[in-house]
Amino acid sequence: MTATRTPGVPAIDDGSLISTNPATGEEVGRFPVASTDSLTAAVARARDAAAWWAGLGFAGRKQRLLAFRSVLANRLEELAALMNREGGKPRADALVEAIAAVDHIAWAAQRARKVLGRRRVGSSVLLKEHAAYLEYLPFGVVGVIGPWNYPILTPMGSIAYALAAGNAVVFKPSEYTPAVGQWFVDRFNEVVPEHPVLQVVHGLGDAGAALCRSGVDKIAFTGSTATGKKVMAAAAESLTPVLLECGGKDAMVVAADADLDGAASACVWGGLTNAGQTCVGIERVYVAEPVFDDFLNRVVARAAKLTVGADPSSDIGPITMPSQIDIIRRHIEDALTRGGRAVLGGAEAVQPPFVNPTILVDVPEDAAAVQEETFGPTLTITRVRDAAEGVRLANNTGYGLGGAIFSKSSGLALARQVRSGMTSINSALTFAGMPALPFGGVGNSGFGRIHGDDGLREFTRPKSIVKRRGPTLLAAATFDRTEKTMTQILRVVRLVHGRSK
Repeated sequence: MTATRTPGVPAIDDGSLISTNPATGEEVGRFPVASTDSLTAAVARARDAAAWWAGLGFAGRKQRLLAFRSVLANRLEELAALMNREGGKPRADALVEAIAAVDHIAWAAQRARKVLGRRRVGSSVLLKEHAAYLEYLPFGVVGVIGPWNYPILTPMGSIAYALAAGNAVVFKPSEYTPAVGQWFVDRFNEVVPEHPVLQVVHGLGDAGAALCRSGVDKIAFTGSTATGKKVMAAAAESLTPVLLECGGKDAMVVAADADLDGAASACVWGGLTNAGQTCVGIERVYVAEPVFDDFLNRVVARAAKLTVGADPSSDIGPITMPSQIDIIRRHIEDALTRGGRAVLGGAEAVQPPFVNPTILVDVPEDAAAVQEETFGPTLTITRVRDAAEGVRLANNTGYGLGGAIFSKSSGLALARQVRSGMTSINSALTFAGMPALPFGGVGNSGFGRIHGDDGLREFTRPKSIVKRRGPTLLAAATFDRTEKTMTQILRVVRLVHGRSK
């Protein structure tokens, strides 16, 4: 007899990880659970594959990665349908995510040589007889631990860049979305069948911990801050470097001169897309006093029109991780108990596995809904004196991932004051879709960067080479130096560096 399972909760049955739809309980797939031995074997295979993959050079890897990109681009509908079946993500949200992932693969493949290839750099004034070179070499094998909320875009921000840099990758998708992870790894292996350059391993949290201890050369993790600390501790045992993209509590600041309709539209999208299950999603909004009421009315009117349900065409789908519903409920109830008001939704909005849009006002700044990551379709909207006060409050949490500023005249100045890795001006979340921009946080949101030139370098180690090209004129680094030589060196140093301008 098959045991009763809670929809969306991963289950282990006879050595297989079972994935189910969080709204319907439909079984999506079964995947073998990786043991410690099988993980060690996967890393060993990856190490051999890495040597072959690195040997293809930038041009060879670019060709394969662009072919992978094309395969995904031509099967976007199939991928989006799977994302909907497994995580409940609405079709449109799934397509937007998958398209962004395709764009990142192409950018990383096309940019890698320019960013990482060997180049000549300047010499020191006292070492002009030497030529200096810099290049970036792959680590070898990179372990990637992915999240469930964006099961292709987020891990691809590590995987594509690590592959473009010449590494092999062992990928552990979230236990909530193993089918999506398996699907795109299978597509890659259709393009690169010769060696296991990209492998997938499945399991619960213990499999992720084992991956951290499996001998990989670097770990890239995306998930909660609490789990990120555990990953870092496990990796520290072997001094394995880590990249951590953890939680966020992103804020939007709306200045008195903002385009209110544009700001309201971006606020609803940034806060409620993917049922609010977005690490860089807007969770807090600070609005200048003169435009607060007008802005709030616009946000409520837009949010109230959103459809919620399991249908792929819904605006908001189910909460993918069922245990998150308790956190969302606690945040809403705590806010209301402490004097906050729900101008849309409220405690009754929590109807598992769904949560309807909820807009809270008058919530104290030390409330859980303001200080802790909610990860649901809720927003706190707070009246402030001006944008400057809004920025001050936006910076008043331990997180520092993304954020948004709306202002016609001072957007850039305000954005630079926000303590975060990324900030959008007069839009929301747009930095995530721009491959050239590094993506990552500060504080409790982690460290390291994916995307952009920094994201490519994140998966490499710099290699410095110095080559003598002529005789030494001023020999300082030798015991053969004379007093006359040192006098000449001092004269040169004062000539070059002794002036204040």
